[in-house]
Amino acid sequence: MHRQVMPILDAMKHLDFNRKDHPVKSFWPVQSFWKTGFIVAVLLSSVSGSALARSPYYNQRPETVLITPSGEVLQYVPERGSVMISRDRMGRTVLIDSFGNVVATEMPADVVYGRPNRARYPNDYYPPAPSGGGSDDDNFATGGIPDEGSVERGSLEQPYPQNASNDPSMGDMHGTVPRKPSYSTPSFSGSSKATPEITALQVFLDREGFSPGAIDGRMGQNVEKALQAWEQKTGETLDPKNTEAIMDRLQLDGGLPFKTYTVTAADAAGPYVAEIPTDYSQKAAMQSLGYTSTTEMLAEKFHMDEDYLKAINPGVDFTVPGSTVKVVNVGSGQSGKVARIVADKGRKQVFAYGQDGQLIAAYPASIGSSDTPSPSGTVTVQRVAFNPGYTYNPKINFQQAGNDKVLNIPPGPNGPVGTVWIALSKPTYGIHGTPDPSKIGRTQSHGCVRLTNWDATELAKMVQPGVTVEFVD
Repeated sequence: MHRQVMPILDAMKHLDFNRKDHPVKSFWPVQSFWKTGFIVAVLLSSVSGSALARSPYYNQRPETVLITPSGEVLQYVPERGSVMISRDRMGRTVLIDSFGNVVATEMPADVVYGRPNRARYPNDYYPPAPSGGGSDDDNFATGGIPDEGSVERGSLEQPYPQNASNDPSMGDMHGTVPRKPSYSTPSFSGSSKATPEITALQVFLDREGFSPGAIDGRMGQNVEKALQAWEQKTGETLDPKNTEAIMDRLQLDGGLPFKTYTVTAADAAGPYVAEIPTDYSQKAAMQSLGYTSTTEMLAEKFHMDEDYLKAINPGVDFTVPGSTVKVVNVGSGQSGKVARIVADKGRKQVFAYGQDGQLIAAYPASIGSSDTPSPSGTVTVQRVAFNPGYTYNPKINFQQAGNDKVLNIPPGPNGPVGTVWIALSKPTYGIHGTPDPSKIGRTQSHGCVRLTNWDATELAKMVQPGVTVEFVD
């Protein structure tokens, strides 16, 4: 008998298909074919395929899922080149590791997810992030970039057009312009525990262009607002507790919510800064306000909360090139041409509309505060700057610590305005990034519109000078 068949048969002797919590029983219907025949077919086909010629595995087809020898869904996509592939007698792709062990077999997604009682995403596959990451911090604020001269902030002369489609200043957008979103502010009940089910929902919304902010596996205000905006655009409803439906959608567009990533030499090398001081005069003395660690850089790269990234990779040394880490599988981002932006101060959310009046994307935002409110009315985009520096002028904006002189603060993702500055026609106001993405939507700003760095970058690539920005209460 083949040397790999005996261990498989021995293992199958101990399988109890009558257990209610058995992964096979929860994954497929209870008919004997799905309890035994399908698993046996996968196992034996993998064995027969292991003797065939092998080649490197490069990518998973989006219409497939990876089934392990135990009959469960492999919850990540192996890094390119980390496994070899062969074919079983049915022509299916079988993944083999460097020791010759079968890792998984590619199966059609509709076979797995198109049947009742399909597998739930396991509740305990990833540990929760440390508690406290979802707490509000109403005292945190960042500011805008001041221009030359003194500016007194106040309401704009032009009020928000109640009938935008008849307002001549809005131009002709195929005859109609969506009004301010009419849905109510959602109720929020926070959770201190991170779960992969919520992560899957966050990844889905992120891929759809409805940003949940920093992905952390927790249900919160930003997730609820993003889900409501998605439902408003699509006319569909999606129960955040229906993990099967969410996984179905993910499989049809981009695959599983988690994947593996190999830390490169460039990732480990940086350069990184030791720390970011809070005092603006000390910031101004630095050459760059770059990332402080590999984990901070990777968290932003994959739209994640840094603590959550660390929590799902216990014991991993991110500073060692070649280390394999688990990350979320975000999409390629939204693209298009934005013609109109609505900054909803009450919802703490920014909406981007296309020339046809359709909603393209929505982002959680920190917009002004009671002391330094954002403007009301309509302004326009003047210019877009990537990786901007920051000019601190206490006579124009606000007093920071004991600094009473103009300071030129270098650029970097940890700068006061992050990686992007979208300047508005109202002097000193803009839409920009932030050094603290996990606080977006929970904190205040010095009048500007603050987004995560990745959301601000995505929006900046879709706007151009002249795009209208409407501030609504």
